[in-house]
Amino acid sequence: MKDNPIMRLAVRWNIPFMLIFALYTQAHGELGPGGGFQSGVIVAAAFILYGLVFGGAEMRRVVPRWFTDLLGAVGVLIYAGAGVYAMAMGYEFLDHAALMPSNPGGAEPWGMTIVEYGVGITVFGVMMTIFNEITEGTNPEDNEPTDDSADTEYGS
Repeated sequence: MKDNPIMRLAVRWNIPFMLIFALYTQAHGELGPGGGFQSGVIVAAAFILYGLVFGGAEMRRVVPRWFTDLLGAVGVLIYAGAGVYAMAMGYEFLDHAALMPSNPGGAEPWGMTIVEYGVGITVFGVMMTIFNEITEGTNPEDNEPTDDSADTEYGS
Protein backbone atom coordinates (compact mmCIF):
# COMPACT_ATOMS: atom_id res chain seq x y z
CA MET A 1 0.00 0.00 0.00
CA LYS A 2 3.02 2.27 0.15
CA ASP A 3 2.58 3.09 -3.52
CA ASN A 4 -1.11 3.96 -3.30
CA PRO A 5 -1.36 7.77 -3.06
CA ILE A 6 -5.09 7.72 -2.30
CA MET A 7 -4.63 5.48 0.74
CA ARG A 8 -1.68 7.55 1.95
CA LEU A 9 -3.68 10.77 1.66
CA ALA A 10 -6.78 9.26 3.28
CA VAL A 11 -4.77 8.00 6.25
CA ARG A 12 -2.98 11.31 6.73
CA TRP A 13 -6.28 13.17 6.69
CA ASN A 14 -8.13 10.76 8.98
CA ILE A 15 -5.55 10.20 11.72
CA PRO A 16 -6.04 13.66 13.31
CA PHE A 17 -9.81 13.09 13.44
CA MET A 18 -9.30 9.65 14.99
CA LEU A 19 -7.04 11.14 17.67
CA ILE A 20 -9.53 13.93 18.43
CA PHE A 21 -12.32 11.37 18.70
CA ALA A 22 -10.14 9.32 21.05
CA LEU A 23 -9.62 12.38 23.26
CA TYR A 24 -13.37 13.02 23.24
CA THR A 25 -14.02 9.39 24.16
CA GLN A 26 -11.47 9.60 26.96
CA ALA A 27 -12.77 12.87 28.35
CA HIS A 28 -16.42 11.82 28.37
CA GLY A 29 -15.91 8.27 29.62
CA GLU A 30 -17.35 8.92 33.06
CA LEU A 31 -20.52 10.51 31.68
CA GLY A 32 -21.41 8.17 28.84
CA PRO A 33 -20.10 5.36 26.69
CA GLY A 34 -16.35 5.44 26.40
CA GLY A 35 -13.41 5.76 28.69
CA GLY A 36 -9.86 4.59 28.85
CA PHE A 37 -10.15 1.26 27.09
CA GLN A 38 -12.06 2.60 24.11
CA SER A 39 -9.81 5.63 23.85
CA GLY A 40 -6.65 3.53 23.97
CA VAL A 41 -7.97 1.26 21.23
CA ILE A 42 -8.87 4.22 19.00
CA VAL A 43 -5.43 5.81 19.37
CA ALA A 44 -3.75 2.48 18.71
CA ALA A 45 -6.00 1.91 15.68
CA ALA A 46 -4.91 5.26 14.25
CA PHE A 47 -1.23 4.34 14.48
CA ILE A 48 -1.85 0.76 13.32
CA LEU A 49 -3.65 2.15 10.28
CA TYR A 50 -0.61 4.32 9.65
CA GLY A 51 1.59 1.25 9.95
CA LEU A 52 -0.56 -0.78 7.57
CA VAL A 53 -0.38 1.88 4.87
CA PHE A 54 3.17 3.21 5.32
CA GLY A 55 4.79 0.04 6.66
CA GLY A 56 5.67 -1.24 10.10
CA ALA A 57 9.19 0.19 10.00
CA GLU A 58 7.86 3.69 9.29
CA MET A 59 5.31 3.35 12.08
CA ARG A 60 8.06 2.27 14.49
CA ARG A 61 10.04 5.34 13.42
CA VAL A 62 7.08 7.56 14.37
CA VAL A 63 6.22 5.63 17.56
CA PRO A 64 9.36 3.77 18.69
CA ARG A 65 9.06 0.31 20.18
CA TRP A 66 10.67 1.35 23.48
CA PHE A 67 8.02 4.08 23.84
CA THR A 68 5.05 1.74 23.45
CA ASP A 69 6.61 -0.76 25.86
CA LEU A 70 7.17 2.05 28.36
CA LEU A 71 3.59 3.32 28.02
CA GLY A 72 2.17 -0.09 28.86
CA ALA A 73 4.02 -0.03 32.18
CA VAL A 74 3.38 3.66 32.92
CA GLY A 75 -0.37 3.22 32.48
CA VAL A 76 -0.42 0.36 34.97
CA LEU A 77 1.59 2.46 37.41
CA ILE A 78 -0.92 5.34 37.09
CA TYR A 79 -3.82 2.99 37.73
CA ALA A 80 -2.14 1.25 40.65
CA GLY A 81 -0.75 4.53 41.94
CA ALA A 82 -4.26 5.88 42.43
CA GLY A 83 -5.08 2.86 44.58
CA VAL A 84 -1.81 2.87 46.50
CA TYR A 85 -2.22 6.59 47.23
CA ALA A 86 -5.65 5.90 48.71
CA MET A 87 -4.21 3.12 50.86
CA ALA A 88 -1.35 5.37 52.00
CA MET A 89 -3.90 7.96 53.10
CA GLY A 90 -5.74 5.34 55.20
CA TYR A 91 -8.57 4.51 52.78
CA GLU A 92 -9.35 1.35 50.85
CA PHE A 93 -7.66 0.59 47.53
CA LEU A 94 -9.07 2.92 44.81
CA ASP A 95 -11.28 4.77 47.29
CA HIS A 96 -11.18 8.12 45.55
CA ALA A 97 -12.38 9.98 48.65
CA ALA A 98 -8.70 10.08 49.62
CA LEU A 99 -8.13 12.74 46.95
CA MET A 100 -10.45 15.23 48.70
CA PRO A 101 -11.34 14.08 52.21
CA SER A 102 -13.42 17.23 52.77
CA ASN A 103 -15.57 16.50 49.69
CA PRO A 104 -15.63 12.75 49.00
CA GLY A 105 -18.37 13.04 46.37
CA GLY A 106 -16.36 15.61 44.44
CA ALA A 107 -13.29 13.39 44.50
CA GLU A 108 -14.97 10.52 42.68
CA PRO A 109 -14.82 12.10 39.17
CA TRP A 110 -11.16 13.03 39.68
CA GLY A 111 -10.24 9.56 40.83
CA MET A 112 -12.08 7.90 37.95
CA THR A 113 -10.38 10.26 35.49
CA ILE A 114 -6.95 9.25 36.79
CA VAL A 115 -7.84 5.56 36.56
CA GLU A 116 -9.29 5.92 33.06
CA TYR A 117 -6.19 7.73 31.79
CA GLY A 118 -4.07 4.91 33.19
CA VAL A 119 -6.23 2.34 31.43
CA GLY A 120 -6.09 4.28 28.14
CA ILE A 121 -2.32 4.59 28.22
CA THR A 122 -1.93 0.90 29.04
CA VAL A 123 -4.29 -0.25 26.30
CA PHE A 124 -2.53 1.92 23.72
CA GLY A 125 0.87 0.60 24.74
CA VAL A 126 -0.21 -3.04 24.76
CA MET A 127 -2.07 -2.82 21.42
CA MET A 128 0.95 -1.21 19.77
CA THR A 129 3.27 -3.82 21.28
CA ILE A 130 1.05 -6.62 19.93
CA PHE A 131 1.06 -5.00 16.48
CA ASN A 132 4.85 -4.65 16.61
CA GLU A 133 5.27 -8.29 17.64
CA ILE A 134 3.08 -9.46 14.79
CA THR A 135 4.60 -7.28 12.08
CA GLU A 136 8.31 -7.26 12.88
CA GLY A 137 10.16 -9.14 10.17
CA THR A 138 7.10 -9.66 7.97
CA ASN A 139 8.20 -7.33 5.16
CA PRO A 140 8.54 -9.55 2.05
CA GLU A 141 11.62 -7.64 0.89
CA ASP A 142 13.36 -8.50 4.17
CA ASN A 143 12.57 -12.21 3.85
CA GLU A 144 13.75 -12.81 0.28
CA PRO A 145 16.48 -15.46 0.28
CA THR A 146 19.84 -14.56 -1.18
CA ASP A 147 21.61 -16.91 -3.56
CA ASP A 148 23.83 -18.22 -0.75
CA SER A 149 21.00 -18.88 1.69
CA ALA A 150 18.95 -20.74 -0.93
CA ASP A 151 21.81 -23.18 -1.53
CA THR A 152 22.50 -23.87 2.14
CA GLU A 153 18.83 -24.00 3.11
CA TYR A 154 18.01 -27.00 0.90
CA GLY A 155 21.36 -28.72 1.14
CA SER A 156 22.28 -28.10 -2.49
